[in-house]
Amino acid sequence: MTALRMSGLFAAVFAIAYTIAFEGHYELFSYHPKLGAFGWGQDAVRDGPVMHWYGAIATGGLAGLAALVLAWPLRQRFLPPLWIGWAVPLGCVAAWGWLLRGFFLR
Repeated sequence: MTALRMSGLFAAVFAIAYTIAFEGHYELFSYHPKLGAFGWGQDAVRDGPVMHWYGAIATGGLAGLAALVLAWPLRQRFLPPLWIGWAVPLGCVAAWGWLLRGFFLR
């Protein structure tokens, strides 16, 4: 049961960090598929499109991992509730719907 609750904490922190990283352009790295090159942060367009999605996934994953490392010693006294693993990501999905409303309502 401890692993399930701790994975819910990871999911919640990942969803929040991914949303902030992607919307605020705080990606860990960018990828240029035409060049096959990576750049740190939000790298400028060189030749062709630039992909920030992979960097946002990595940022969310690192934030979730950091939350797990920080919360691991507290698992004996405090376990996150089970609902946090699905309610927070669903809230982030609703936030993405709001953030992308201009794309759907053109």
